[in-house]
Amino acid sequence: MTSEVLDIESLDLEARGVAHRDGKVVFVEGALPGERVEASIVRRKPSYEKARTERVLRASSQRVQPLCPHFGVCGGCAMQHLEPQAQVAIKQRVLEDAFSHIGKLKPAIILPAMHGPAWGYRYRARLSVRLVPRKGGVLVGFRERHSSYVADMTECHVMPRHVSDMLVPLRRMVEALSTPNRIPQIEVAVGDRCTALVLRHMEPLTGQDLDILRAFAERWNVSWWLQPKGPDSVHLLNPDDAGLLAYTLPDYGLRMQYRPTDFTQVNPYINRSLVARALSLLDVQPDDRVADLFCGLGNFTLPLATAAREVVGIEGSSALTSRALEGAAAHGLQDKTRFATLNLFEVDVAWLRDLGHFDRMLIDPPR
Repeated sequence: MTSEVLDIESLDLEARGVAHRDGKVVFVEGALPGERVEASIVRRKPSYEKARTERVLRASSQRVQPLCPHFGVCGGCAMQHLEPQAQVAIKQRVLEDAFSHIGKLKPAIILPAMHGPAWGYRYRARLSVRLVPRKGGVLVGFRERHSSYVADMTECHVMPRHVSDMLVPLRRMVEALSTPNRIPQIEVAVGDRCTALVLRHMEPLTGQDLDILRAFAERWNVSWWLQPKGPDSVHLLNPDDAGLLAYTLPDYGLRMQYRPTDFTQVNPYINRSLVARALSLLDVQPDDRVADLFCGLGNFTLPLATAAREVVGIEGSSALTSRALEGAAAHGLQDKTRFATLNLFEVDVAWLRDLGHFDRMLIDPPR
């Protein structure tokens, strides 16, 4: 590998510094805008190169010491070496560049970015599980950066503290199961009253395995869901835990129940701000009829229904629309909401017109 001295101009979506040399773009791992770094070239392509920072010769004023000892190896975070406010600003700039360079659009108004807690905000996670004897047993964590290996992590500062504290005990628990080498992942979903863990197991669990899970649930106050096959096979270990997993939208008096495999926002604090901003921008009136396209569980539909005459939610997943209906009924909003299951990427204008007149429309498609 050869070393180069590079001046970093910007940051890309993968948090790599962007430099130019001899007309070629160089993506530099671990470098920040405004910095001069000594970097090793790790890959050469005709139109770009990839490099890794070896030494920072001139540091950015926004560079900070990462809080997590696993940063740089663990692939769960990419910007811990950058001051949190600057992280948000850079992400907004990347969005603006995408509008300009990819979409060829210039938005008339750019709203201020939303801010939330810098730590402990990640309420959803998919943790890989791997039996690695040379590492001393089972590893539970995110994948290593740019690798299929599981990071040897003992703490995580972006997840809530109680989840971070479970990482090492989860290792020991999986090691005690009958087939620890057949447990590929554990999904985490943190709700307002409980934390759900989804255990993906490739072999049937024994009675002793189930006892181990129950003991862990009691010790750590978690709810186990078991997944022997695909997502539709997920079920509760303890049926008494039904209805415990939910998130709240307190401004609208809503408690949204969900399954741990349903899509919900990773960051509940930003989600509350997102819903509030959407409703503020729509300025829904009591006589309005509103469409919520790609409605999911009703994250926007039900708050909208607290203000509008009627809200029609449309989503491609029948499982999600069924739960949205249940949520509307649980909050007494069934007479103000309708839900339909349809692939919105295949509809045309005529179909939309057949739905009737809408005074407001919210569109929140998946990425």
